[in-house]
Amino acid sequence: MAHRVDGRKLSRKHGPRMALYRSLTVAVLRHERIKTTEAKAKEVRGQVEKMITLAKRGDLSARRAVVAVFPDEPLVIDKLFNEIAPKYADRPSGYTRIVRIGRRLGDAAEIVQLELV
Repeated sequence: MAHRVDGRKLSRKHGPRMALYRSLTVAVLRHERIKTTEAKAKEVRGQVEKMITLAKRGDLSARRAVVAVFPDEPLVIDKLFNEIAPKYADRPSGYTRIVRIGRRLGDAAEIVQLELV
């Protein structure tokens, strides 16, 4: 019985899966929209929203928490705090949208567009 087990494994071990989530989160914050599979988009959506919520706080502690997650992405961190967070200042949550595009030709996986609202 798999009680209280959440999240998708996406046929990866823990390290590569976390690296995938981190890179997709950075891509969403950098480009403000990405195309990926539905399962990956649903997993990354929560991390993107968490980073935006941290950036909305705007204090030093929040900045350090974001830097701890993305230590090699200073441009993305600046964009997150200076452009993205002020845009959602009056919005309590729900910063992302998933739009279905269609199916991938090779394996018929559902492709979606994950974008900032």
